[in-house]
Amino acid sequence: MKSPEAGSKLTVWYNTKCPVCAAGIEWQRSRLVRAARAGAIEFRDIALEPDALSRFGADIEDVRRRLHGVDAAGRLHVGADCAMAIWLRTPGDVWLGRTIGLPVIRQIARLAYDRFADVLYAWNRRKGRW
Repeated sequence: MKSPEAGSKLTVWYNTKCPVCAAGIEWQRSRLVRAARAGAIEFRDIALEPDALSRFGADIEDVRRRLHGVDAAGRLHVGADCAMAIWLRTPGDVWLGRTIGLPVIRQIARLAYDRFADVLYAWNRRKGRW
């Protein structure tokens, strides 16, 4: 069964200079490529468009910390919510997006994502990646 989001485009900005972030995208590449080819997801490097999300009050540092995506309706998805929006549009991962979207699980996923993102951001800064 397809997700209602499956037909809705999502543009995702991420930090290509973070090896963990890039590896996460690479790990999912086969599924994500199908979603991208279908026009469901477009991935963009925030380093090339540092002001892309300024209308939302987000800047390059925000995206270095957490994934940011904008759907076809102009809604901003950040962090775990962005990951969920990606999975809802990715063949084979819709179940994961729906699971993460369940009320209690969503709150836990947000907390876990945010803590991991903070640690990863600090590690990348210490390594001088930007």
